[in-house]
Amino acid sequence: MASYSVNKVIIIGNLTRDPELRYTAKGTPVCSFSIATSRNWTSPDGESREDTEFHNIVAWAKLAEICSNLLHKGRKVYVSGRLQTKDWQPDDGIKRYKTEIVIDEMIALGAPGTGRQVETESNHDTKADGAEKPKGDAEKKPKVEAKQRSPQGNQEINPDDIPF
Repeated sequence: MASYSVNKVIIIGNLTRDPELRYTAKGTPVCSFSIATSRNWTSPDGESREDTEFHNIVAWAKLAEICSNLLHKGRKVYVSGRLQTKDWQPDDGIKRYKTEIVIDEMIALGAPGTGRQVETESNHDTKADGAEKPKGDAEKKPKVEAKQRSPQGNQEINPDDIPF
C-alpha cells in the first residue's frame, strides 16, 4: 500500500521585523523573518477576543534576496512552503526545538497604507538544471482586457479595488 503525506503551509500576515539576509559558507543566500497572524473570536461570555501567532520564516537562494529587497517590518505578505523543525542541545543540557516555515513562494501584498502594490516571487522561477527562465518580452503575459462584473451582473469590478 502506498502512503501519502503532505507538508504544506500557507500564511497571510504582517512582518514583525525587517528580513535578515545572510550567506552560507558556500555563498547561498538565506533570509529569515517573522510573520504575525491573528484570529478573532467571541468567548462564551460574549467578549471579543484576539489571538496572535508568530511564525519563523526562511527563504533560500534567489527568493531570499527578493524577500530581503521587497519586504520590511509591517508589510502584509502571503507565503507558502513547508514546516521544518530543528533541534539542538546547548551547554545547559536542555534540548531545544525551533519550527520554521521554509518558503518556496512569496507575494508581497502591499506597502502599509497603500494596499495596492502586489509583487509575486517564487523559487519556481528556475529550471531543474538551475538555469533561469528567459526574462523580458518572451515571458510577459498578455494584458487581459475583459471586464469583471459583480455576481448580480449590474456593477463593474475593478481588479485594483480587490484588497489583496
